Amino acid sequence: MALPESLKKAIIQMPVKEKDKLLIRLVGKDAVLVDKLYFELIEDSATIPERREEIITRIERVAGYNQDTPGWILMDMRSLSGDISYHVKVTKDKIGAIELNLHLLLSFMERHQEILHNYSSRSDTCALYIAKKAQTIINGLAKLDADYRTDYLKDTNRMLMLVHTLCSRMYARQLELPSELEF
Repeated sequence: MALPESLKKAIIQMPVKEKDKLLIRLVGKDAVLVDKLYFELIEDSATIPERREEIITRIERVAGYNQDTPGWILMDMRSLSGDISYHVKVTKDKIGAIELNLHLLLSFMERHQEILHNYSSRSDTCALYIAKKAQTIINGLAKLDADYRTDYLKDTNRMLMLVHTLCSRMYARQLELPSELEF
């Protein structure tokens, strides 16, 4: 919501003590902003590796659950994907977004190949989700410097091989995902 110029000027002319109180009240109403400020000001942006490791641990734990349908797998992947998105929103960790999403897909696809192997109406939504997530990872990799891309080449090609062999293969062809990347 844009503020009128007259209100902006009035706020700027407020006494510092009043502005500080108002700022603290307003910041407290936005949980993402609170986490972002805590990360930048208190943690001094130095806890990215710990935050990544925490999410990787959650991915490993949830991917290790005994899943019995593609729907449950999809639900868990979406939940963890939300955690990854929140991490990126707070930390602006673009490399972490690629690394964590790649780890998410690989963990679930490798552990649940028997459930995700055949395409069916029950696996349709999950198959589409996997293919689109793979496309997002590839698009993110394309934006990185070549040095970073080579670090993820092996895992990305492993992911693409699985995307093209599991239930997501039809959507992988529709989205024109490569079966292998070369940088």
